[in-house]
Amino acid sequence: MSETKTLQYRTDGPEDGPVLVLGPSLGTTWHMWDRQIPELSRHWRVLRFDLPGHGGAPAHPATSVAEFAARLLATLDQLGVERFGYAGCSIGGAIGAELALRHPHRVGSLALVSASPRFGTADSFRQRGVVVRTNGLDPIARATPERWFTPGFAAAQPAIVEWAVQMVRTTDPGCYIAACEALAAFDIRAELSRIGVPTLVVAGADDQVTPAADARVLVAGIADARLALVPGASHLTPVEQPMAVTDLLVRHFSSSWQSPDHPTGMTAIPAPPPKPVLSTVPPGAEVVGFGHNVPEPLLDARADAYDQGIKVRREVLGDAHVDRAQSLADEFTGDFQDFITRYAWGEVWTRPGIDRRIRSVVTLTALAARGHLDELAFHTRAALRNGLTPTEIKEVLLHTGVYCGVPTANSAFAVAQRIIREETSPEG
Repeated sequence: MSETKTLQYRTDGPEDGPVLVLGPSLGTTWHMWDRQIPELSRHWRVLRFDLPGHGGAPAHPATSVAEFAARLLATLDQLGVERFGYAGCSIGGAIGAELALRHPHRVGSLALVSASPRFGTADSFRQRGVVVRTNGLDPIARATPERWFTPGFAAAQPAIVEWAVQMVRTTDPGCYIAACEALAAFDIRAELSRIGVPTLVVAGADDQVTPAADARVLVAGIADARLALVPGASHLTPVEQPMAVTDLLVRHFSSSWQSPDHPTGMTAIPAPPPKPVLSTVPPGAEVVGFGHNVPEPLLDARADAYDQGIKVRREVLGDAHVDRAQSLADEFTGDFQDFITRYAWGEVWTRPGIDRRIRSVVTLTALAARGHLDELAFHTRAALRNGLTPTEIKEVLLHTGVYCGVPTANSAFAVAQRIIREETSPEG
């Protein structure tokens, strides 16, 4: 079995100090934390890491948040670091939450910055992957300023804005797409109550990517958590408001880091005088709209096929399509929807013999040949998300025209062209 890959990293601060790990946002490098280092490294040995393919790191894609976390732990293991504090921004926050859930004995204190228990929708991240696969990272890079910064900051700090654009532009596209897939699959809303470490949740008051509502869900679900809203900040809060974020991190890790006689073995740092938190959610706040009573799993093949099927169906066709199909199901059509999910998606699409790209090629060919143009439309979208490029889809339809007839291919080209234009148009 191959050894778990490690991450590119750098350390600052005293060699014998307690370790504080800083995790980056998607599209950034460890330099996003530069303004925090002078103060944090006075107290802690600060370790910053790059995601694969970011900042010149080896381009070995990771396709799940759990895999990112495993690579970070492998890196820390090589350095002999057993326990640590962790602060992460955006996908870096997701990695921290994953560590706190799966490896609670290793995380002594946690800070989640511009984070969410579920980032947007799975469809939005898979569609972003399609855009990058088709157009490269340039359109994503050009849209970065409005996603990461407030308009006032972007206008006043053109050098920082250009630095941000170049960070994204020089990221490895394959690693970026894989990270989008990781975020598409990330959803810990039902598990938040299992995070047992002291947690600070930091949100930019003007963040539209991970809005304050997402931060409040984190705080309401994590037992020992508090919320800080930072005025005048959007998504990349540590860059836009460095002093405020530094102060919040110092205060949090100073007060929550456990003493040597605690099982975590952390060293306490004297806390600065108390200062009002910008916004606090009281313990025990109720989470509205998340979680439900889940019955005991049905231990038969029928339930297993349905569970696998609905998962694959959503990954391939997208949540929006599946939600729409299920919302239209009634007493007359419900059994048919169940049959499709179990048989087509749970038993055939999950077979190991060929991958999803090949299955998409076969499906496009069959739908075009039979003239099923409505289904051809959403399977063209699925094919893009399964990794086919517009050029490959064109070749599939050209080949279909030879063996199934020109009129058939002509209709199929019209449908596929419309979907490809919709899916590959760069984000604004």
